[in-house]
Amino acid sequence: MELDLDFVEKKTILVVDDTPDNLSLMSGLLKDDYKVKVANNGEKALKIAAADPQPDLILLDIMMPGMDGYEVCQFLKKNPATVNIPVIFLTAKAEVEDEKKGLELGAVDYLTKPVSPPIVMARVKNHLALKAHADFLRDKSDYLELEVAKRTREVMAIQDVTILAMASLAETRDSDTGNHIRRTQFYIKVLAQKLKGNPRFGAMLTDDYINLLFKSAPLHDIGKVGIPDRILLKPGRFTPDEFEIMKTHTSLGKDAIEHAEEQLGMNVEFLSMAKDIALSHQEKWDGSGYPQGTAGDAIPLSARLMAVADVYDALISRRVYKEGMPHEKAVSIIAEGKGTHFDPDMVDAFIEVQEDFRAVAKRYADSDIDMEKKKEQLERLAGTGA
Repeated sequence: MELDLDFVEKKTILVVDDTPDNLSLMSGLLKDDYKVKVANNGEKALKIAAADPQPDLILLDIMMPGMDGYEVCQFLKKNPATVNIPVIFLTAKAEVEDEKKGLELGAVDYLTKPVSPPIVMARVKNHLALKAHADFLRDKSDYLELEVAKRTREVMAIQDVTILAMASLAETRDSDTGNHIRRTQFYIKVLAQKLKGNPRFGAMLTDDYINLLFKSAPLHDIGKVGIPDRILLKPGRFTPDEFEIMKTHTSLGKDAIEHAEEQLGMNVEFLSMAKDIALSHQEKWDGSGYPQGTAGDAIPLSARLMAVADVYDALISRRVYKEGMPHEKAVSIIAEGKGTHFDPDMVDAFIEVQEDFRAVAKRYADSDIDMEKKKEQLERLAGTGA
């Protein structure tokens, strides 16, 4: 079976020359094997080169009135839309310096007049083959980049969904948390962005770090899934023994995330940060917190940020057994904890962005319906003696 050449797309050659006889000569030479476009000056050549469909190769004269071939080549190579079109200079300028200049400007070849038709046809064929190969590799590279970006987005989405699912699991067991997870995510981001300008933290608080912080924050209370309901859901103060059990949620959370890492068989950056936050967000600047009594800069940065966010939200949030504290009072309490409960610089930053915290609290406030559901949940638990 013979190949029907009518279905084979011919490549397009643009011939640029100010002499009609030269245009006619080259058109006659190329027309049987290629589609031929012509331009008798540089300006017209640039318009044709940028128009769709673009030529696959350009045969370019140098000595033309107005814009010469060198200038045309420069414009072609500066324009992202035409930079990949191969240019072959076809000229009477036969000096070595002329050829050197043409190749330095980005031409793929340099032929001198009078031309040898077989040589011209061979060079055109070879450079079209090279361009086809380069286009294939470029298209393949672009495709792979798109696929990598797509897969990366999918992996990131799976991570986010997994984190929120785990965090929501902990939240469903604690009837008092409501939108606490979302609020603390945005509090910690606001505070971290403010502290980027502080010399103590600027080097660490990169955009990537803050994104990881935002991603990891929802897991800060994941350990609460291991706290018995009779303690976790108790509407009021804990006894000393109950509080000791409640304090273990920090270690339980860290251990749960660590176990997940072991099952995965590799360290994951955002999970490492999540472990720090889960374990240490109840530590205090003066070392009086739990579970390890860590103090000062020994407390992970992520955990110190979460301490401010977590305490602020606990103070302003409504509970079934209490009303939320006014914003101003919560700010005052955190200010009083400067240098004892909280990193001093973080308290200063918090005070400066306190209105942003207030806005986050308002945007993700718990509804009256949510509060009613919590009340009903507690009443059911009380009735079953859980």
